[in-house]
Amino acid sequence: MQISGISTLVTGGASGLGLGTARELVARGAKVVLLDLPSSPGEDAAKELGDAATFVAADVTDAAGVEAALDAAEADEVTSPTFTLIHEYAGTQIGKPVKLFHLDVYRLEGERQLETLGLDELLTPDALVLVEWGEKFKSIRKKSTGEIAITSAGGDARKITVTLKDQA
Repeated sequence: MQISGISTLVTGGASGLGLGTARELVARGAKVVLLDLPSSPGEDAAKELGDAATFVAADVTDAAGVEAALDAAEADEVTSPTFTLIHEYAGTQIGKPVKLFHLDVYRLEGERQLETLGLDELLTPDALVLVEWGEKFKSIRKKSTGEIAITSAGGDARKITVTLKDQA
């Protein structure tokens, strides 16, 4: 996968999985914009990553903050708005807090690249791991807790289907 020279936006990029993803991207030659809460250690994370990183303090639920983060990325270097491999969301399931990880593996070309995502680290009791394009890799379909399918519904409309595996 060609990563060198691209510019990416990493939500939750100041710590945890987001920071780990940003480190890997920078190591492979990408520039990153870390988007995280103002109370996060984002400034320290950007300093750690050097000139290839910019921190923008914002809440992902604040449209103006996200727009500022997108403006911080160099427009001529952003190759695709769908380049993100892992999207992380907070939610609830049956009244309990959960982390929802949406993995879009379309751009991955082989199992070795899949291994770099750290899927085993995501598979915790408080997490749902949903995979889009999972049919490309049998191993990820076995481990995931469900799948996401996005199909055309005509014109610009899309139909999104989320299927969870029985977790009993």
